[in-house]
Amino acid sequence: MIYKNFIGNQWVSALGGQVLPVLDPSDGQLFAEIARSGEADIDSATHAARKAFEGKWGAMAPAARSRLLWRLSAALLDHQEELARLESRDTGKPMKQAMADAAAIARYFEFYAGAVDKLHGTTIPYPSDYTVLTVREPHGVTGHIVPWNYPLQIFGRSVGAALAAGNACVVKPAEDACISLLRVAEIAAEVGLPAGALNIVTGLGIEAGAALAAHPGIDHVSFTGSPGTGRQVAQAAAGHFAPVTLELGGKSPQIVFSDADIEAGLPVWLNAIIQNAGQTCSAGSRLLVQRAIYADVVGRLSELFRATRTGAASDDPDCGPLINAKQLERVRTLLGTADGSGITVAAQGALDPSAPKTGFYQVPTLLSDVPPDHSLAQDEIFGPVLAVIPFDTEEQALHIANSTAYGLVAGVWTQDGARQMRFARKIRSGQVYINNYGAGGGVELPFGGTGQSGYGREKGFEALYGFTTLKTIAIKH
Repeated sequence: MIYKNFIGNQWVSALGGQVLPVLDPSDGQLFAEIARSGEADIDSATHAARKAFEGKWGAMAPAARSRLLWRLSAALLDHQEELARLESRDTGKPMKQAMADAAAIARYFEFYAGAVDKLHGTTIPYPSDYTVLTVREPHGVTGHIVPWNYPLQIFGRSVGAALAAGNACVVKPAEDACISLLRVAEIAAEVGLPAGALNIVTGLGIEAGAALAAHPGIDHVSFTGSPGTGRQVAQAAAGHFAPVTLELGGKSPQIVFSDADIEAGLPVWLNAIIQNAGQTCSAGSRLLVQRAIYADVVGRLSELFRATRTGAASDDPDCGPLINAKQLERVRTLLGTADGSGITVAAQGALDPSAPKTGFYQVPTLLSDVPPDHSLAQDEIFGPVLAVIPFDTEEQALHIANSTAYGLVAGVWTQDGARQMRFARKIRSGQVYINNYGAGGGVELPFGGTGQSGYGREKGFEALYGFTTLKTIAIKH
């Protein structure tokens, strides 16, 4: 099957006539093709979005826009299983994870539908012969470059907020995973979203993605991906002074003190690294454990790791395949650096014997005694690999936690209330969780990082602010 671009509520082939293969990560086999788009296709989608913004979509009252997004949320929930199956096959994630992602995108549109008519401005106290007020206005046409690890969720938190704010959108999904988003766009048209309000253009990042970031008709760019590509996107957008939101990588620590509730923490620490086969920017990929309980935690975690099952997405295992052969090779290369470094492979999960030999599988791997400055403790692996690092004092734990170039998410496990707040304030991170990790991924919680984890915030009302520009109006009486 060949999937075309979705522009102006119509299916359109790439103007160059080329296509790209789509492989199933579970068996490495071709199962579809997508349009290989370029600069001309991005230009076409941008013009369609501009027409919608300056026409029916831009003129729509907030209450009417809200009702449309409510209908879209309900329709997405009605199609939850269909979207999950598309997402599961395209990305290799187990169905239980794909079903959660399909529910999450509906929740994002539900949240932003309810926020549309609550995006208020302010009045500013000023001399009495003036009335001064601020209003929030959409940027216009926004560009969204969506990665392959969570297409549905990241589309929801980015495009949902942009549409709610009144922007028209051009979306370039990752070439490795875009089929579910094409179906979402079709559903959006079916519930009444005006032509051009939402456009999906598929293709390679170096072709279609680069063209989107650099297009002078794009008024704001949202990008989720690697720091290296994020830098290129920001530089391209700077050419026409478009603001950018960057959600990049992470090497997120979970810090476990000797007074922590280990029983409560164990399943959380495991899930935080095997979810989506570790291909999560906010994965809890470093576990810092106070030395008094270090051996106990490593021993008990080892049992959990050995009990995990890796296999084909259709079998709904604990851990599915990685997205492609390139990512698998990268993870194995980084794991190879453990040799001769004093790092111990404490435990590994099992690969299901029925898993196709041609799939891209990496079993969950627990590494102990990882030096804090080693590449396995510093670099984002983007695989199901957990580095366990011992520490003695609070000061040492804080130093290790803040020792990477990233700052996306952190977890602190302790019953000491004063210590909880000390660490929450001192850790360089966009989110800090105390005695939990992720808080269920709530759509209401502002999300973003510092350093090489990027800048700007997605999710919650902060995302709406990012997709608007503030105008000040001063009236002299």
